[in-house]
Amino acid sequence: MVSRVLSRGFFRFGFTFLGRQQVSSFVSKGITRRNVLKTSATAALFGAVNSAFPAGVFAETSGPETPKATLGFIALTDSAPLIVAREKGFFAKYGMTDVAVQKQASWGATRDNIELGSAGGGIDGAHILTPMPYLISTGKVTKGNVPVPMYILSRLNVNGQCISVAAAYKGMGVTTNATALKDAFAKAKAEGKEVKCAVTFPGGTHDLWMRYWLAANGIDPNKDVSTIVVPPPQMVANMKVNTMEAFCVGEPWNAQLVRQGIGFTAFTTGELWADHPEKAFAMRADWVDANPKAAKAMLMAVQEAAQWCDKMENKEEMCAIIGGRDYFKVPVEDILGRSKGEIDYGDGRSVTDSPFIMKYWANHASYPYPSHDLWFLTENIRWGYQPADLDLKATIAKVNREDLWRDAAKTLGVTDLPAGTSRGVETFFDGKTFDPENPAAYLASLAIKAA
Repeated sequence: MVSRVLSRGFFRFGFTFLGRQQVSSFVSKGITRRNVLKTSATAALFGAVNSAFPAGVFAETSGPETPKATLGFIALTDSAPLIVAREKGFFAKYGMTDVAVQKQASWGATRDNIELGSAGGGIDGAHILTPMPYLISTGKVTKGNVPVPMYILSRLNVNGQCISVAAAYKGMGVTTNATALKDAFAKAKAEGKEVKCAVTFPGGTHDLWMRYWLAANGIDPNKDVSTIVVPPPQMVANMKVNTMEAFCVGEPWNAQLVRQGIGFTAFTTGELWADHPEKAFAMRADWVDANPKAAKAMLMAVQEAAQWCDKMENKEEMCAIIGGRDYFKVPVEDILGRSKGEIDYGDGRSVTDSPFIMKYWANHASYPYPSHDLWFLTENIRWGYQPADLDLKATIAKVNREDLWRDAAKTLGVTDLPAGTSRGVETFFDGKTFDPENPAAYLASLAIKAA
């Protein structure tokens, strides 16, 4: 059934989004010297942009419909572009002078606050797990299963997550290859122990990385272990009291686990799928539709922040900003090392220049490839989070607004734009491949699945 649905003719597509009204250029209004020139670095960046565009380029059009928006974030390093956009004055620079970036307790809380919207005391958008806007837009995780349409405006990062394992399994050679765990988990289960592997949200990226890894090693995530949900900041504490065997999350929580000697990092998720997409910047569709110029302004700010975050010379300042009391409340050293590609796995392995470093802008990391969303939806079908008859092409066309990303990037003067809406065939650590032109073949190749 799934193969028939996925192999329908509409999968021979190039993800061209036609007929959408283009968002016009805008002027940054009401920007004060105090807002923009917070630091000399911000001043330098502002000067660079001024020199890149003709004088008065923004002065010909009106500014954002509103200077205000409320965004959410989870304490994970990949939220940095949103936090930096606020703290370094990029939002204000483009006329969004009243953008709040509020910490959320969990991805469930993020979903609840998106449902409410800022008018109801919630948020307008967020740093979010890429599959969540689809789960929310289709009503799969909302109250009463009522759809709340969302748009993905940008990817926030690629790479940078990890699967970490309890110290009890150290010395078994557990990496992406976890065949030793299959027997160990089976033995523990036979002895009456519930084997728990923690993720951050059902159907989210961390859930899918954990499930892919387990299944590729012959461990059925629905039968051989219990997949539990734990908010990112609570992962280390739960591992410390032996409530789980493994967890999947972003930083700084894997680094903290190693620093405290509680467990080790089996692998970074870039080793599972090199330069895989991870978090997104997404907003309620009704907010974007009502405020298209403001949405473009925020997109430009986030894109500029992503470029700033990607520069090695800015890593220490970035980590100091996001680690501060208003955001993560963790020591800079818990964030900085892995942000620079320096990884102590905690089991004797270490690298100082990991090719799987988290990227915010390089290699089109910020661009929300629709083909990547197709993989996430196919995996959500694999595990039963989305129905097998979901019209994937239509769903992606409603949620993924790569057209808005391109418009904002062009206004910024970005010339290195992605050539298309797909990176082509993607390859995973176990040799499996995902061809966006034939997702049915990918799904059929997977031995373990719920659907």
